[in-house]
Amino acid sequence: MIVISKEEIYERLTMSRCIALMEEAFRGLENGVNTQNVRTGMGLSKGALAFMPCSLGARGRFGAKIISVYPGNSAEGYPSHQGQVLLFDEEHGEPVAIADACAITEIRTAAASGAATKLLARPESRRLAILGSGAQAVTHLEAMCQVRDIESVTVWSPTPAHRERFRDEMQKNYPGLLITACDTVSEAVKEADIICSVCRSRDPFLTGDMVKPGTHINAVGTCSPVSREVSSDLMQKARLYVDQEDACKAESGEYLIPLAQGLIAENHIVGTIGAVLCKKAPGRQTSQEITLFDSLGLAIEDVICADELYLDNKRRYPSDPGNGQPD
Repeated sequence: MIVISKEEIYERLTMSRCIALMEEAFRGLENGVNTQNVRTGMGLSKGALAFMPCSLGARGRFGAKIISVYPGNSAEGYPSHQGQVLLFDEEHGEPVAIADACAITEIRTAAASGAATKLLARPESRRLAILGSGAQAVTHLEAMCQVRDIESVTVWSPTPAHRERFRDEMQKNYPGLLITACDTVSEAVKEADIICSVCRSRDPFLTGDMVKPGTHINAVGTCSPVSREVSSDLMQKARLYVDQEDACKAESGEYLIPLAQGLIAENHIVGTIGAVLCKKAPGRQTSQEITLFDSLGLAIEDVICADELYLDNKRRYPSDPGNGQPD
């Protein structure tokens, strides 16, 4: 079995490569070549355990992400999400690879937003707002710069020191961008062409009156029926796109809460990103529309990344039947 380390993932799973993988995964899911179940989980005394299985179809392998979620870990210096992606060969059901789930998730989540933004944001979008200042804020900045010519960035997060640290560090990494830390969500998003909301919250903090016409939003921070970042009035205004409809209808508070309030109908979902890629659903229709990608995160996104890195190892060490490392 090949063991794919965090370091290897960060080195070889580049953002541009991962965006292309997300497009492949979404197309395959839409066409029925890739299949997956909605994630299942169980509560634990300090958190939860989640299981996310899928099949890669034409690639000839299947797998799952298994991950623990301990919200209180950050206060003790541990990651809140920890786990592994397991990969199996379809012919005999043999396990062939295991990969660090946290590193893959960090990159693929932003890459999925990149694929959505590439399809839905106005081509002339230049101003980016990021709501949140953790690892996903870092990777989303990279992904947005891959798909649009970003010139300025505003950032907000609940802790002033965190958003200021993000600004300072990212300004060093992107000297050509103007990066500004903002005291309020409203200030951060008022002129934004693209908004990436990557901040966990039970209650919505991004509302309809804050967002100008023509904006594209990636809502990434929550994946629970009772939590959301986006208010009901903003969801009413927006054209909603999802990674998978079944997942959205099972897990998305962004969708389920305004649906229960009678403010949107079940057909408020325009389509999946895969459907837009396959020309089965329309993308942005006018420059004034607000488009919203509700990203829940799918097993197929994790497993296709693990599979690509597994194939890398097979190409690099073709004569080694073991862990993909030279003797």
